[in-house]
Amino acid sequence: MSSSAAPLPSREQILAALVQKQGADAVEKLQKATIAVCGLGGLGSNIAISLARAGVGRLILIDFDTVDITNLHRQQYKMNQVGIPKAEALLQNLEEIAPYVHYEVHQVKVTAENAVSLLQEADVICEAFDKADAKAMLVDTVLEKLPQKYLVAASGMASYDSGNSIKTRKITDRLYLCGDGQNDVDEVVGLVAPRVMLCAAHQALTAIRLVLGLD
Repeated sequence: MSSSAAPLPSREQILAALVQKQGADAVEKLQKATIAVCGLGGLGSNIAISLARAGVGRLILIDFDTVDITNLHRQQYKMNQVGIPKAEALLQNLEEIAPYVHYEVHQVKVTAENAVSLLQEADVICEAFDKADAKAMLVDTVLEKLPQKYLVAASGMASYDSGNSIKTRKITDRLYLCGDGQNDVDEVVGLVAPRVMLCAAHQALTAIRLVLGLD
């Protein structure tokens, strides 16, 4: 005898549950927010899932790469998604987790030339790249061309050091930096899910706090 799957909770039921745990004012602000995640790897895939679960109304998700077997130990993808573009695979997973969020997906590489058009509607931008030059490009471009936006960047989440070394620092009125500031992905052996997820959680929480006006 086969059993049918239970019906999905309605959008209204999900919002009511969020209000019960997060408060009506917070849920209202998060529902109205647009947050961009640039890079959907270890940081970005975890950031996006945290923001979707929190009830952010609209997520802009950007990545040009595909899921690789070496990603699976720290990124929010499944074995059967290897070879699929990360933007497509993450959308599949998010639509199972939080189907009532509005997702805008771009399978492109963020550059100094296209960043403004991709990010101009975001209230908060989360930088989640692996490469130092890509990180620097996004920080420079946003600060110069989108100075009214909040940018939450990351630096240092590799190694087996204590998770307590990962912190959030306010660099300027619009720029926040999460991580330990030392252990770069390209320079340190020991890239493990817990520290990557810790840094991603710092970024997601910072984005949420900025939406809520908790500087």
